[in-house]
Amino acid sequence: MFYDNTKQLAEHKLILLYIFDKFSMPLTNGQITQFVMEKDYMNYFLLQQFLGELVNTGMLEYSKNTDNFFYVLTEKGRRTLQYFKNRLSNNLIQQLDQSIEQKKQILLKEMQVIADYSKNGENEYIVDLKVIENNIMLIDLKVNVVSNKHAKQMCEKWKKEAPSIYGDIIGLLIKS
Repeated sequence: MFYDNTKQLAEHKLILLYIFDKFSMPLTNGQITQFVMEKDYMNYFLLQQFLGELVNTGMLEYSKNTDNFFYVLTEKGRRTLQYFKNRLSNNLIQQLDQSIEQKKQILLKEMQVIADYSKNGENEYIVDLKVIENNIMLIDLKVNVVSNKHAKQMCEKWKKEAPSIYGDIIGLLIKS
């Protein structure tokens, strides 16, 4: 599909970069499609075209974990967004922020965030951090720490920020 208006094309791509940046977590094609279609930001075919173009230009990464393919905003995409973000109207940004926050809460409810720790020796604790979505393990991270205090801190932080931390981990692992 050919998209004629260069200004609108750029705005739609910036909208997508903004959405990925604000979600700050990996999104599947189904999740981003549902969000964009629910809010009528663009039609399905343009969305798929733009996602492909953003992947081809290195602004989004399309990767696979155990069972799902997902998109992650790259550092190049983040820099591009910061540079051109002022081209999005304040009204649009407010609308996007509100929509993203609502959808993020729904997605977080679909995710199970598990954080637990156990003593494994005199000064050794194993922290077990997990994110499960729709019965699919997205991440299972076990960390050995030397104090009960650190184990508790890690669990508390994971419970509050798991999607963001998970997104950061995925971003770091696929960064070239």
